[in-house]
Amino acid sequence: MKDFKKYYIVPADPADVYNAITNPLTLQLWTGDPAIMSTEPGSEFSLWEDSIVGKNLEFETNKKVVQQWYFDGQDEPSIVTIKLHEHKDGTSIELRHTNIPDEAYEDITEGWVGAYLAGLDDFFGSF
Repeated sequence: MKDFKKYYIVPADPADVYNAITNPLTLQLWTGDPAIMSTEPGSEFSLWEDSIVGKNLEFETNKKVVQQWYFDGQDEPSIVTIKLHEHKDGTSIELRHTNIPDEAYEDITEGWVGAYLAGLDDFFGSF
């Protein structure tokens, strides 16, 4: 199991970034695929046509999202924590993903940087 941590600046305020990662309609706008998402702790979510599935654990409006991502046959939960901080250029995203299976690590980290974070950046950079 491996962990991944990344900081990223997005040119939007924390409330807009929070909405973009928690609202299923906004998620669909920047990912290009229908999304299942709720801010109800214990609800399940699905992104990128079930490529990413899991359970929502905790929300702090405009500040934090905590999720469990599902991987087949995993003993310990894989936890994603996204913290949003105000920054002079918009929002600083602090991303931490723990207990990533070794065989999935490269795909997951490439997806975080090349699809998720870059997708948010493109979405907000286009306004």
